[in-house]
Amino acid sequence: MSSKSKPEAKPTILKGKEAEDKVLEYMKSMNRPYGAVDVAANLKGAVPKATVQKILIALTEKDLLVQKTYGKTTFFVFNQSNIESVPASEITAIEAEQKTIDEENQAVASELKTAQSGTSLELLRLKTTPSDQELEGQICEANKMVSSISARLQPLRSGAPLMSEADIAHMDAEWTKWRSEWIRRRKVFMTFWQLATDALPPQAAATLAEDLGVELDTSEHAILERSQFCVCTKTNPLKRKR
Repeated sequence: MSSKSKPEAKPTILKGKEAEDKVLEYMKSMNRPYGAVDVAANLKGAVPKATVQKILIALTEKDLLVQKTYGKTTFFVFNQSNIESVPASEITAIEAEQKTIDEENQAVASELKTAQSGTSLELLRLKTTPSDQELEGQICEANKMVSSISARLQPLRSGAPLMSEADIAHMDAEWTKWRSEWIRRRKVFMTFWQLATDALPPQAAATLAEDLGVELDTSEHAILERSQFCVCTKTNPLKRKR
């Protein structure tokens, strides 16, 4: 069952001096032109419209209001000469206070801007910081690397004999010998291969190499050849021995 809305309470009708004071107080507080109809409506019926018109005229006769007529419409406004003027000293004090407040506002705005800048940098740092899951993954990879290196170092820790200088020199000599032989054989092969495939288009040459099981150097081989591992700086293999 829907409840019925309570009717609004009717305003108390003011009369006599109370009605006049109410109208004068309203006109002074608003300080703008109004007609009798507008004043009565804005007072929410506290003073009847006919009474408002009489009060406005009476207040005009007392020089408390000023009456202006535009065509057939009459407006009333609070007499500006009855408004107290602010002394020059008080105006100066207000301006000084306003200046002080403006300076304080600027200081606060500067502090706020600095704080926001610091907050933005801190937020950027937090965004670039790895998450918990990423840190766990990095820690796991680091542990795997440590385990791998530890396994490689385990023979040395258990006292396994190291390679002697003679063994290392022998290994270097063998490396230089067989690498030079590999370079010579590759040069011979490339010479004959270029003669055999010179008249063939690239696709046909590639098909022939695949059919014959020829494995040419890949990009990894080229990178290895340019690395320091393959650069001979100690001896020249072409130098004649005495």
